[in-house]
Amino acid sequence: MRLQALEMAYKSGQNGAHLGGGLSAIEILATLYHDVLRVDPCNPCDENRDRLIVSKGHCVLAYYTALYEKGFLSAQDLEQFEQNGYHWHGHAMRDLTHGIEFHGGSLSLGMSFAVGEALACKAKGLQSRVFVLVGDGECDEGLIWEAAMSAAHHHLDNLCVIVDRNRLQYDGETTEVLNTDSLAEKFKAFGFEVAEVDGHDCQAISDRLLVVSGKPRCVIANTIKGKGVSFMENDKTWHHHTLNEAQYNQAREEVEHAD
Repeated sequence: MRLQALEMAYKSGQNGAHLGGGLSAIEILATLYHDVLRVDPCNPCDENRDRLIVSKGHCVLAYYTALYEKGFLSAQDLEQFEQNGYHWHGHAMRDLTHGIEFHGGSLSLGMSFAVGEALACKAKGLQSRVFVLVGDGECDEGLIWEAAMSAAHHHLDNLCVIVDRNRLQYDGETTEVLNTDSLAEKFKAFGFEVAEVDGHDCQAISDRLLVVSGKPRCVIANTIKGKGVSFMENDKTWHHHTLNEAQYNQAREEVEHAD
């Protein structure tokens, strides 16, 4: 998935791509689609499916590659990423036939949407689970916490929030922009059961996401922005950037020979 994401970003040319947050979320999305989500590309609109709401729109490189691996997208779809005149933009657009539940872009709205989906599933008596992926910088937004209050108030034990905590956002380190370092305590105070995991350990992520609880849950995945590429890791410059040929070749080399 990392190699595919790098290729997509390189081929996007001067349009560029959100590399940092895409690479930090690779294992999260891989685990969701491999181990956790009850979804079927042959029946994408099944009312009983699980829902994944990608509120953190900047992880689209990980999102599209995971959808490709699961069978929702084709190789041709990935080739069209960020190409003018095609559908596969730098923020995913709602398209249930391709497994995309939410029209991303405006950060934090996905959290409210996920709460609404979880409420609707409860009202219909469905066993569907709703997962929502947010970024730690996104947790600066007030809508996150309004939605969290609603989730706890309505006892949405079918809702799980996943925070991609890579500690960087567009303007710099999250602790400097607006310090939300105690995210675990905050979600606990809002009535969630909370766990923290290594966000690059697929087994650890899977184990936490499959836990059953009587409360809405939050899994804080500690990650590295730009994970897997030395010159991108923990560098805010790569929040959104273009790749030249030399950079692309170096990045591929590092990922191919990673431990």
